[in-house]
Amino acid sequence: MNLQAFLPLVPYPDPILPRVVMNAMIVAARLDMEAHALAINVQIPPLSNALSRFLLTTPELIRLGNSRSRKHGEDILRIAADQAKLAGVKFVADRLDTPLGQVGALAAERARYFDWALIGWEAASQGFHKLAEDIIFGSGRPAILLPGSVKPAPFDHVAIAWDGSRVAARAVADAAPLLRRASRISVITVTDEKELREENPGVRFAGGLQGRGLPAESLAALNDGGDIAVTLQENAIQSGAGLLVMGGYGHTRVRDFVLGGATEGVLRDLRLPILIAH
Repeated sequence: MNLQAFLPLVPYPDPILPRVVMNAMIVAARLDMEAHALAINVQIPPLSNALSRFLLTTPELIRLGNSRSRKHGEDILRIAADQAKLAGVKFVADRLDTPLGQVGALAAERARYFDWALIGWEAASQGFHKLAEDIIFGSGRPAILLPGSVKPAPFDHVAIAWDGSRVAARAVADAAPLLRRASRISVITVTDEKELREENPGVRFAGGLQGRGLPAESLAALNDGGDIAVTLQENAIQSGAGLLVMGGYGHTRVRDFVLGGATEGVLRDLRLPILIAH
């Protein structure tokens, strides 16, 4: 069975950089996945007649904005098709128009039909954070976040952020196809960030992976009051891992979505490819 990756492309308000789709195709090729790209073209609704009488140029600006979004969407789909051909990846392109406020919900809904979502990350992109949140917490599928500034390394060495939690276990289960391919697995546990049920649950978990024939080792890390997302990513990078697997924490409070510290941190400052699942 061929694995299928979903690649959401939102060309508004800023055009998507070619390196974003290039990195996605590199990963799709290495994991023998089909790439299904969707250009989500944002449609700005027209103003009411009462408002348009006072803002005479606004309807034209809206028309130009919608037209620009569609053009950027077609441009990035062409680039994605070219990159897929170069990488030897089967490629399927689609496009949809949607109101600005429904972009994330549409992307999350579409992601449910695929094995993984590949989400390109750019530090200057205003829409990335919300799009990634919506897919991670609304699709029921794992997402691989890909920093545009870093060419993905091979995923033969995979790091796992392990704290013994439900979401960590869920992420590991979703990453099983990648773990079976890995020649080395590093289980990273930060031992001073929060209370753990045992001194280092990573030792137990790495032992369980070894019992399944996987090349796992346990690595204890100290946060020392720093940023937990930085600690996890830097330990993964220092160990030589090309991918970090972690669970996504989030819950609602009075309709406001509240992210856990590590999840918020990686969405804000992504330093290597991360598979994140909720």
